[in-house]
Amino acid sequence: MITLQKTDSSNPDFLMLVNMLDHELQIRDGDDHPFYAQFNTLSNINHVIVAYVDDHAVGCGAFRPYDDQSIEIKRMFVHPDHRGRGVATMILDTLERWARETGFHASILETGFNQPEAIALYTKAGYSVIPNYGPYENVATSVCMRKSVIPKSDGNT
Repeated sequence: MITLQKTDSSNPDFLMLVNMLDHELQIRDGDDHPFYAQFNTLSNINHVIVAYVDDHAVGCGAFRPYDDQSIEIKRMFVHPDHRGRGVATMILDTLERWARETGFHASILETGFNQPEAIALYTKAGYSVIPNYGPYENVATSVCMRKSVIPKSDGNT
């Protein structure tokens, strides 16, 4: 059974998973890794989800405010042994709900062409590609995406 815990960036399980994520990204990003790593610090990250299976941390994700209306999804990772089981979708859904509860209206994120699984996850979750923002503006290997976290009205409200 998968359980999710809300926490912050000081959580030891989150820190362990982020270390694994950084190692994987170093391999995937190659020579581009130092550029991306500078934007993946844990500063200003107070909203973290850690996923557990049988009390073992298997995945994580976080968000931080980007502006008054939007959050930025950061540090999404699922241990390779637990991929393909819906863990990332559960984490992302919970982060989006938490963002909405905190008063935000949209979620943005940056991923890269070297992470096709991430692009597929976010596309399936309803994210759309947008022009690259902020530090990724002129980075050809970056893919920036956005999604409204405000549920669409079903007409019955």
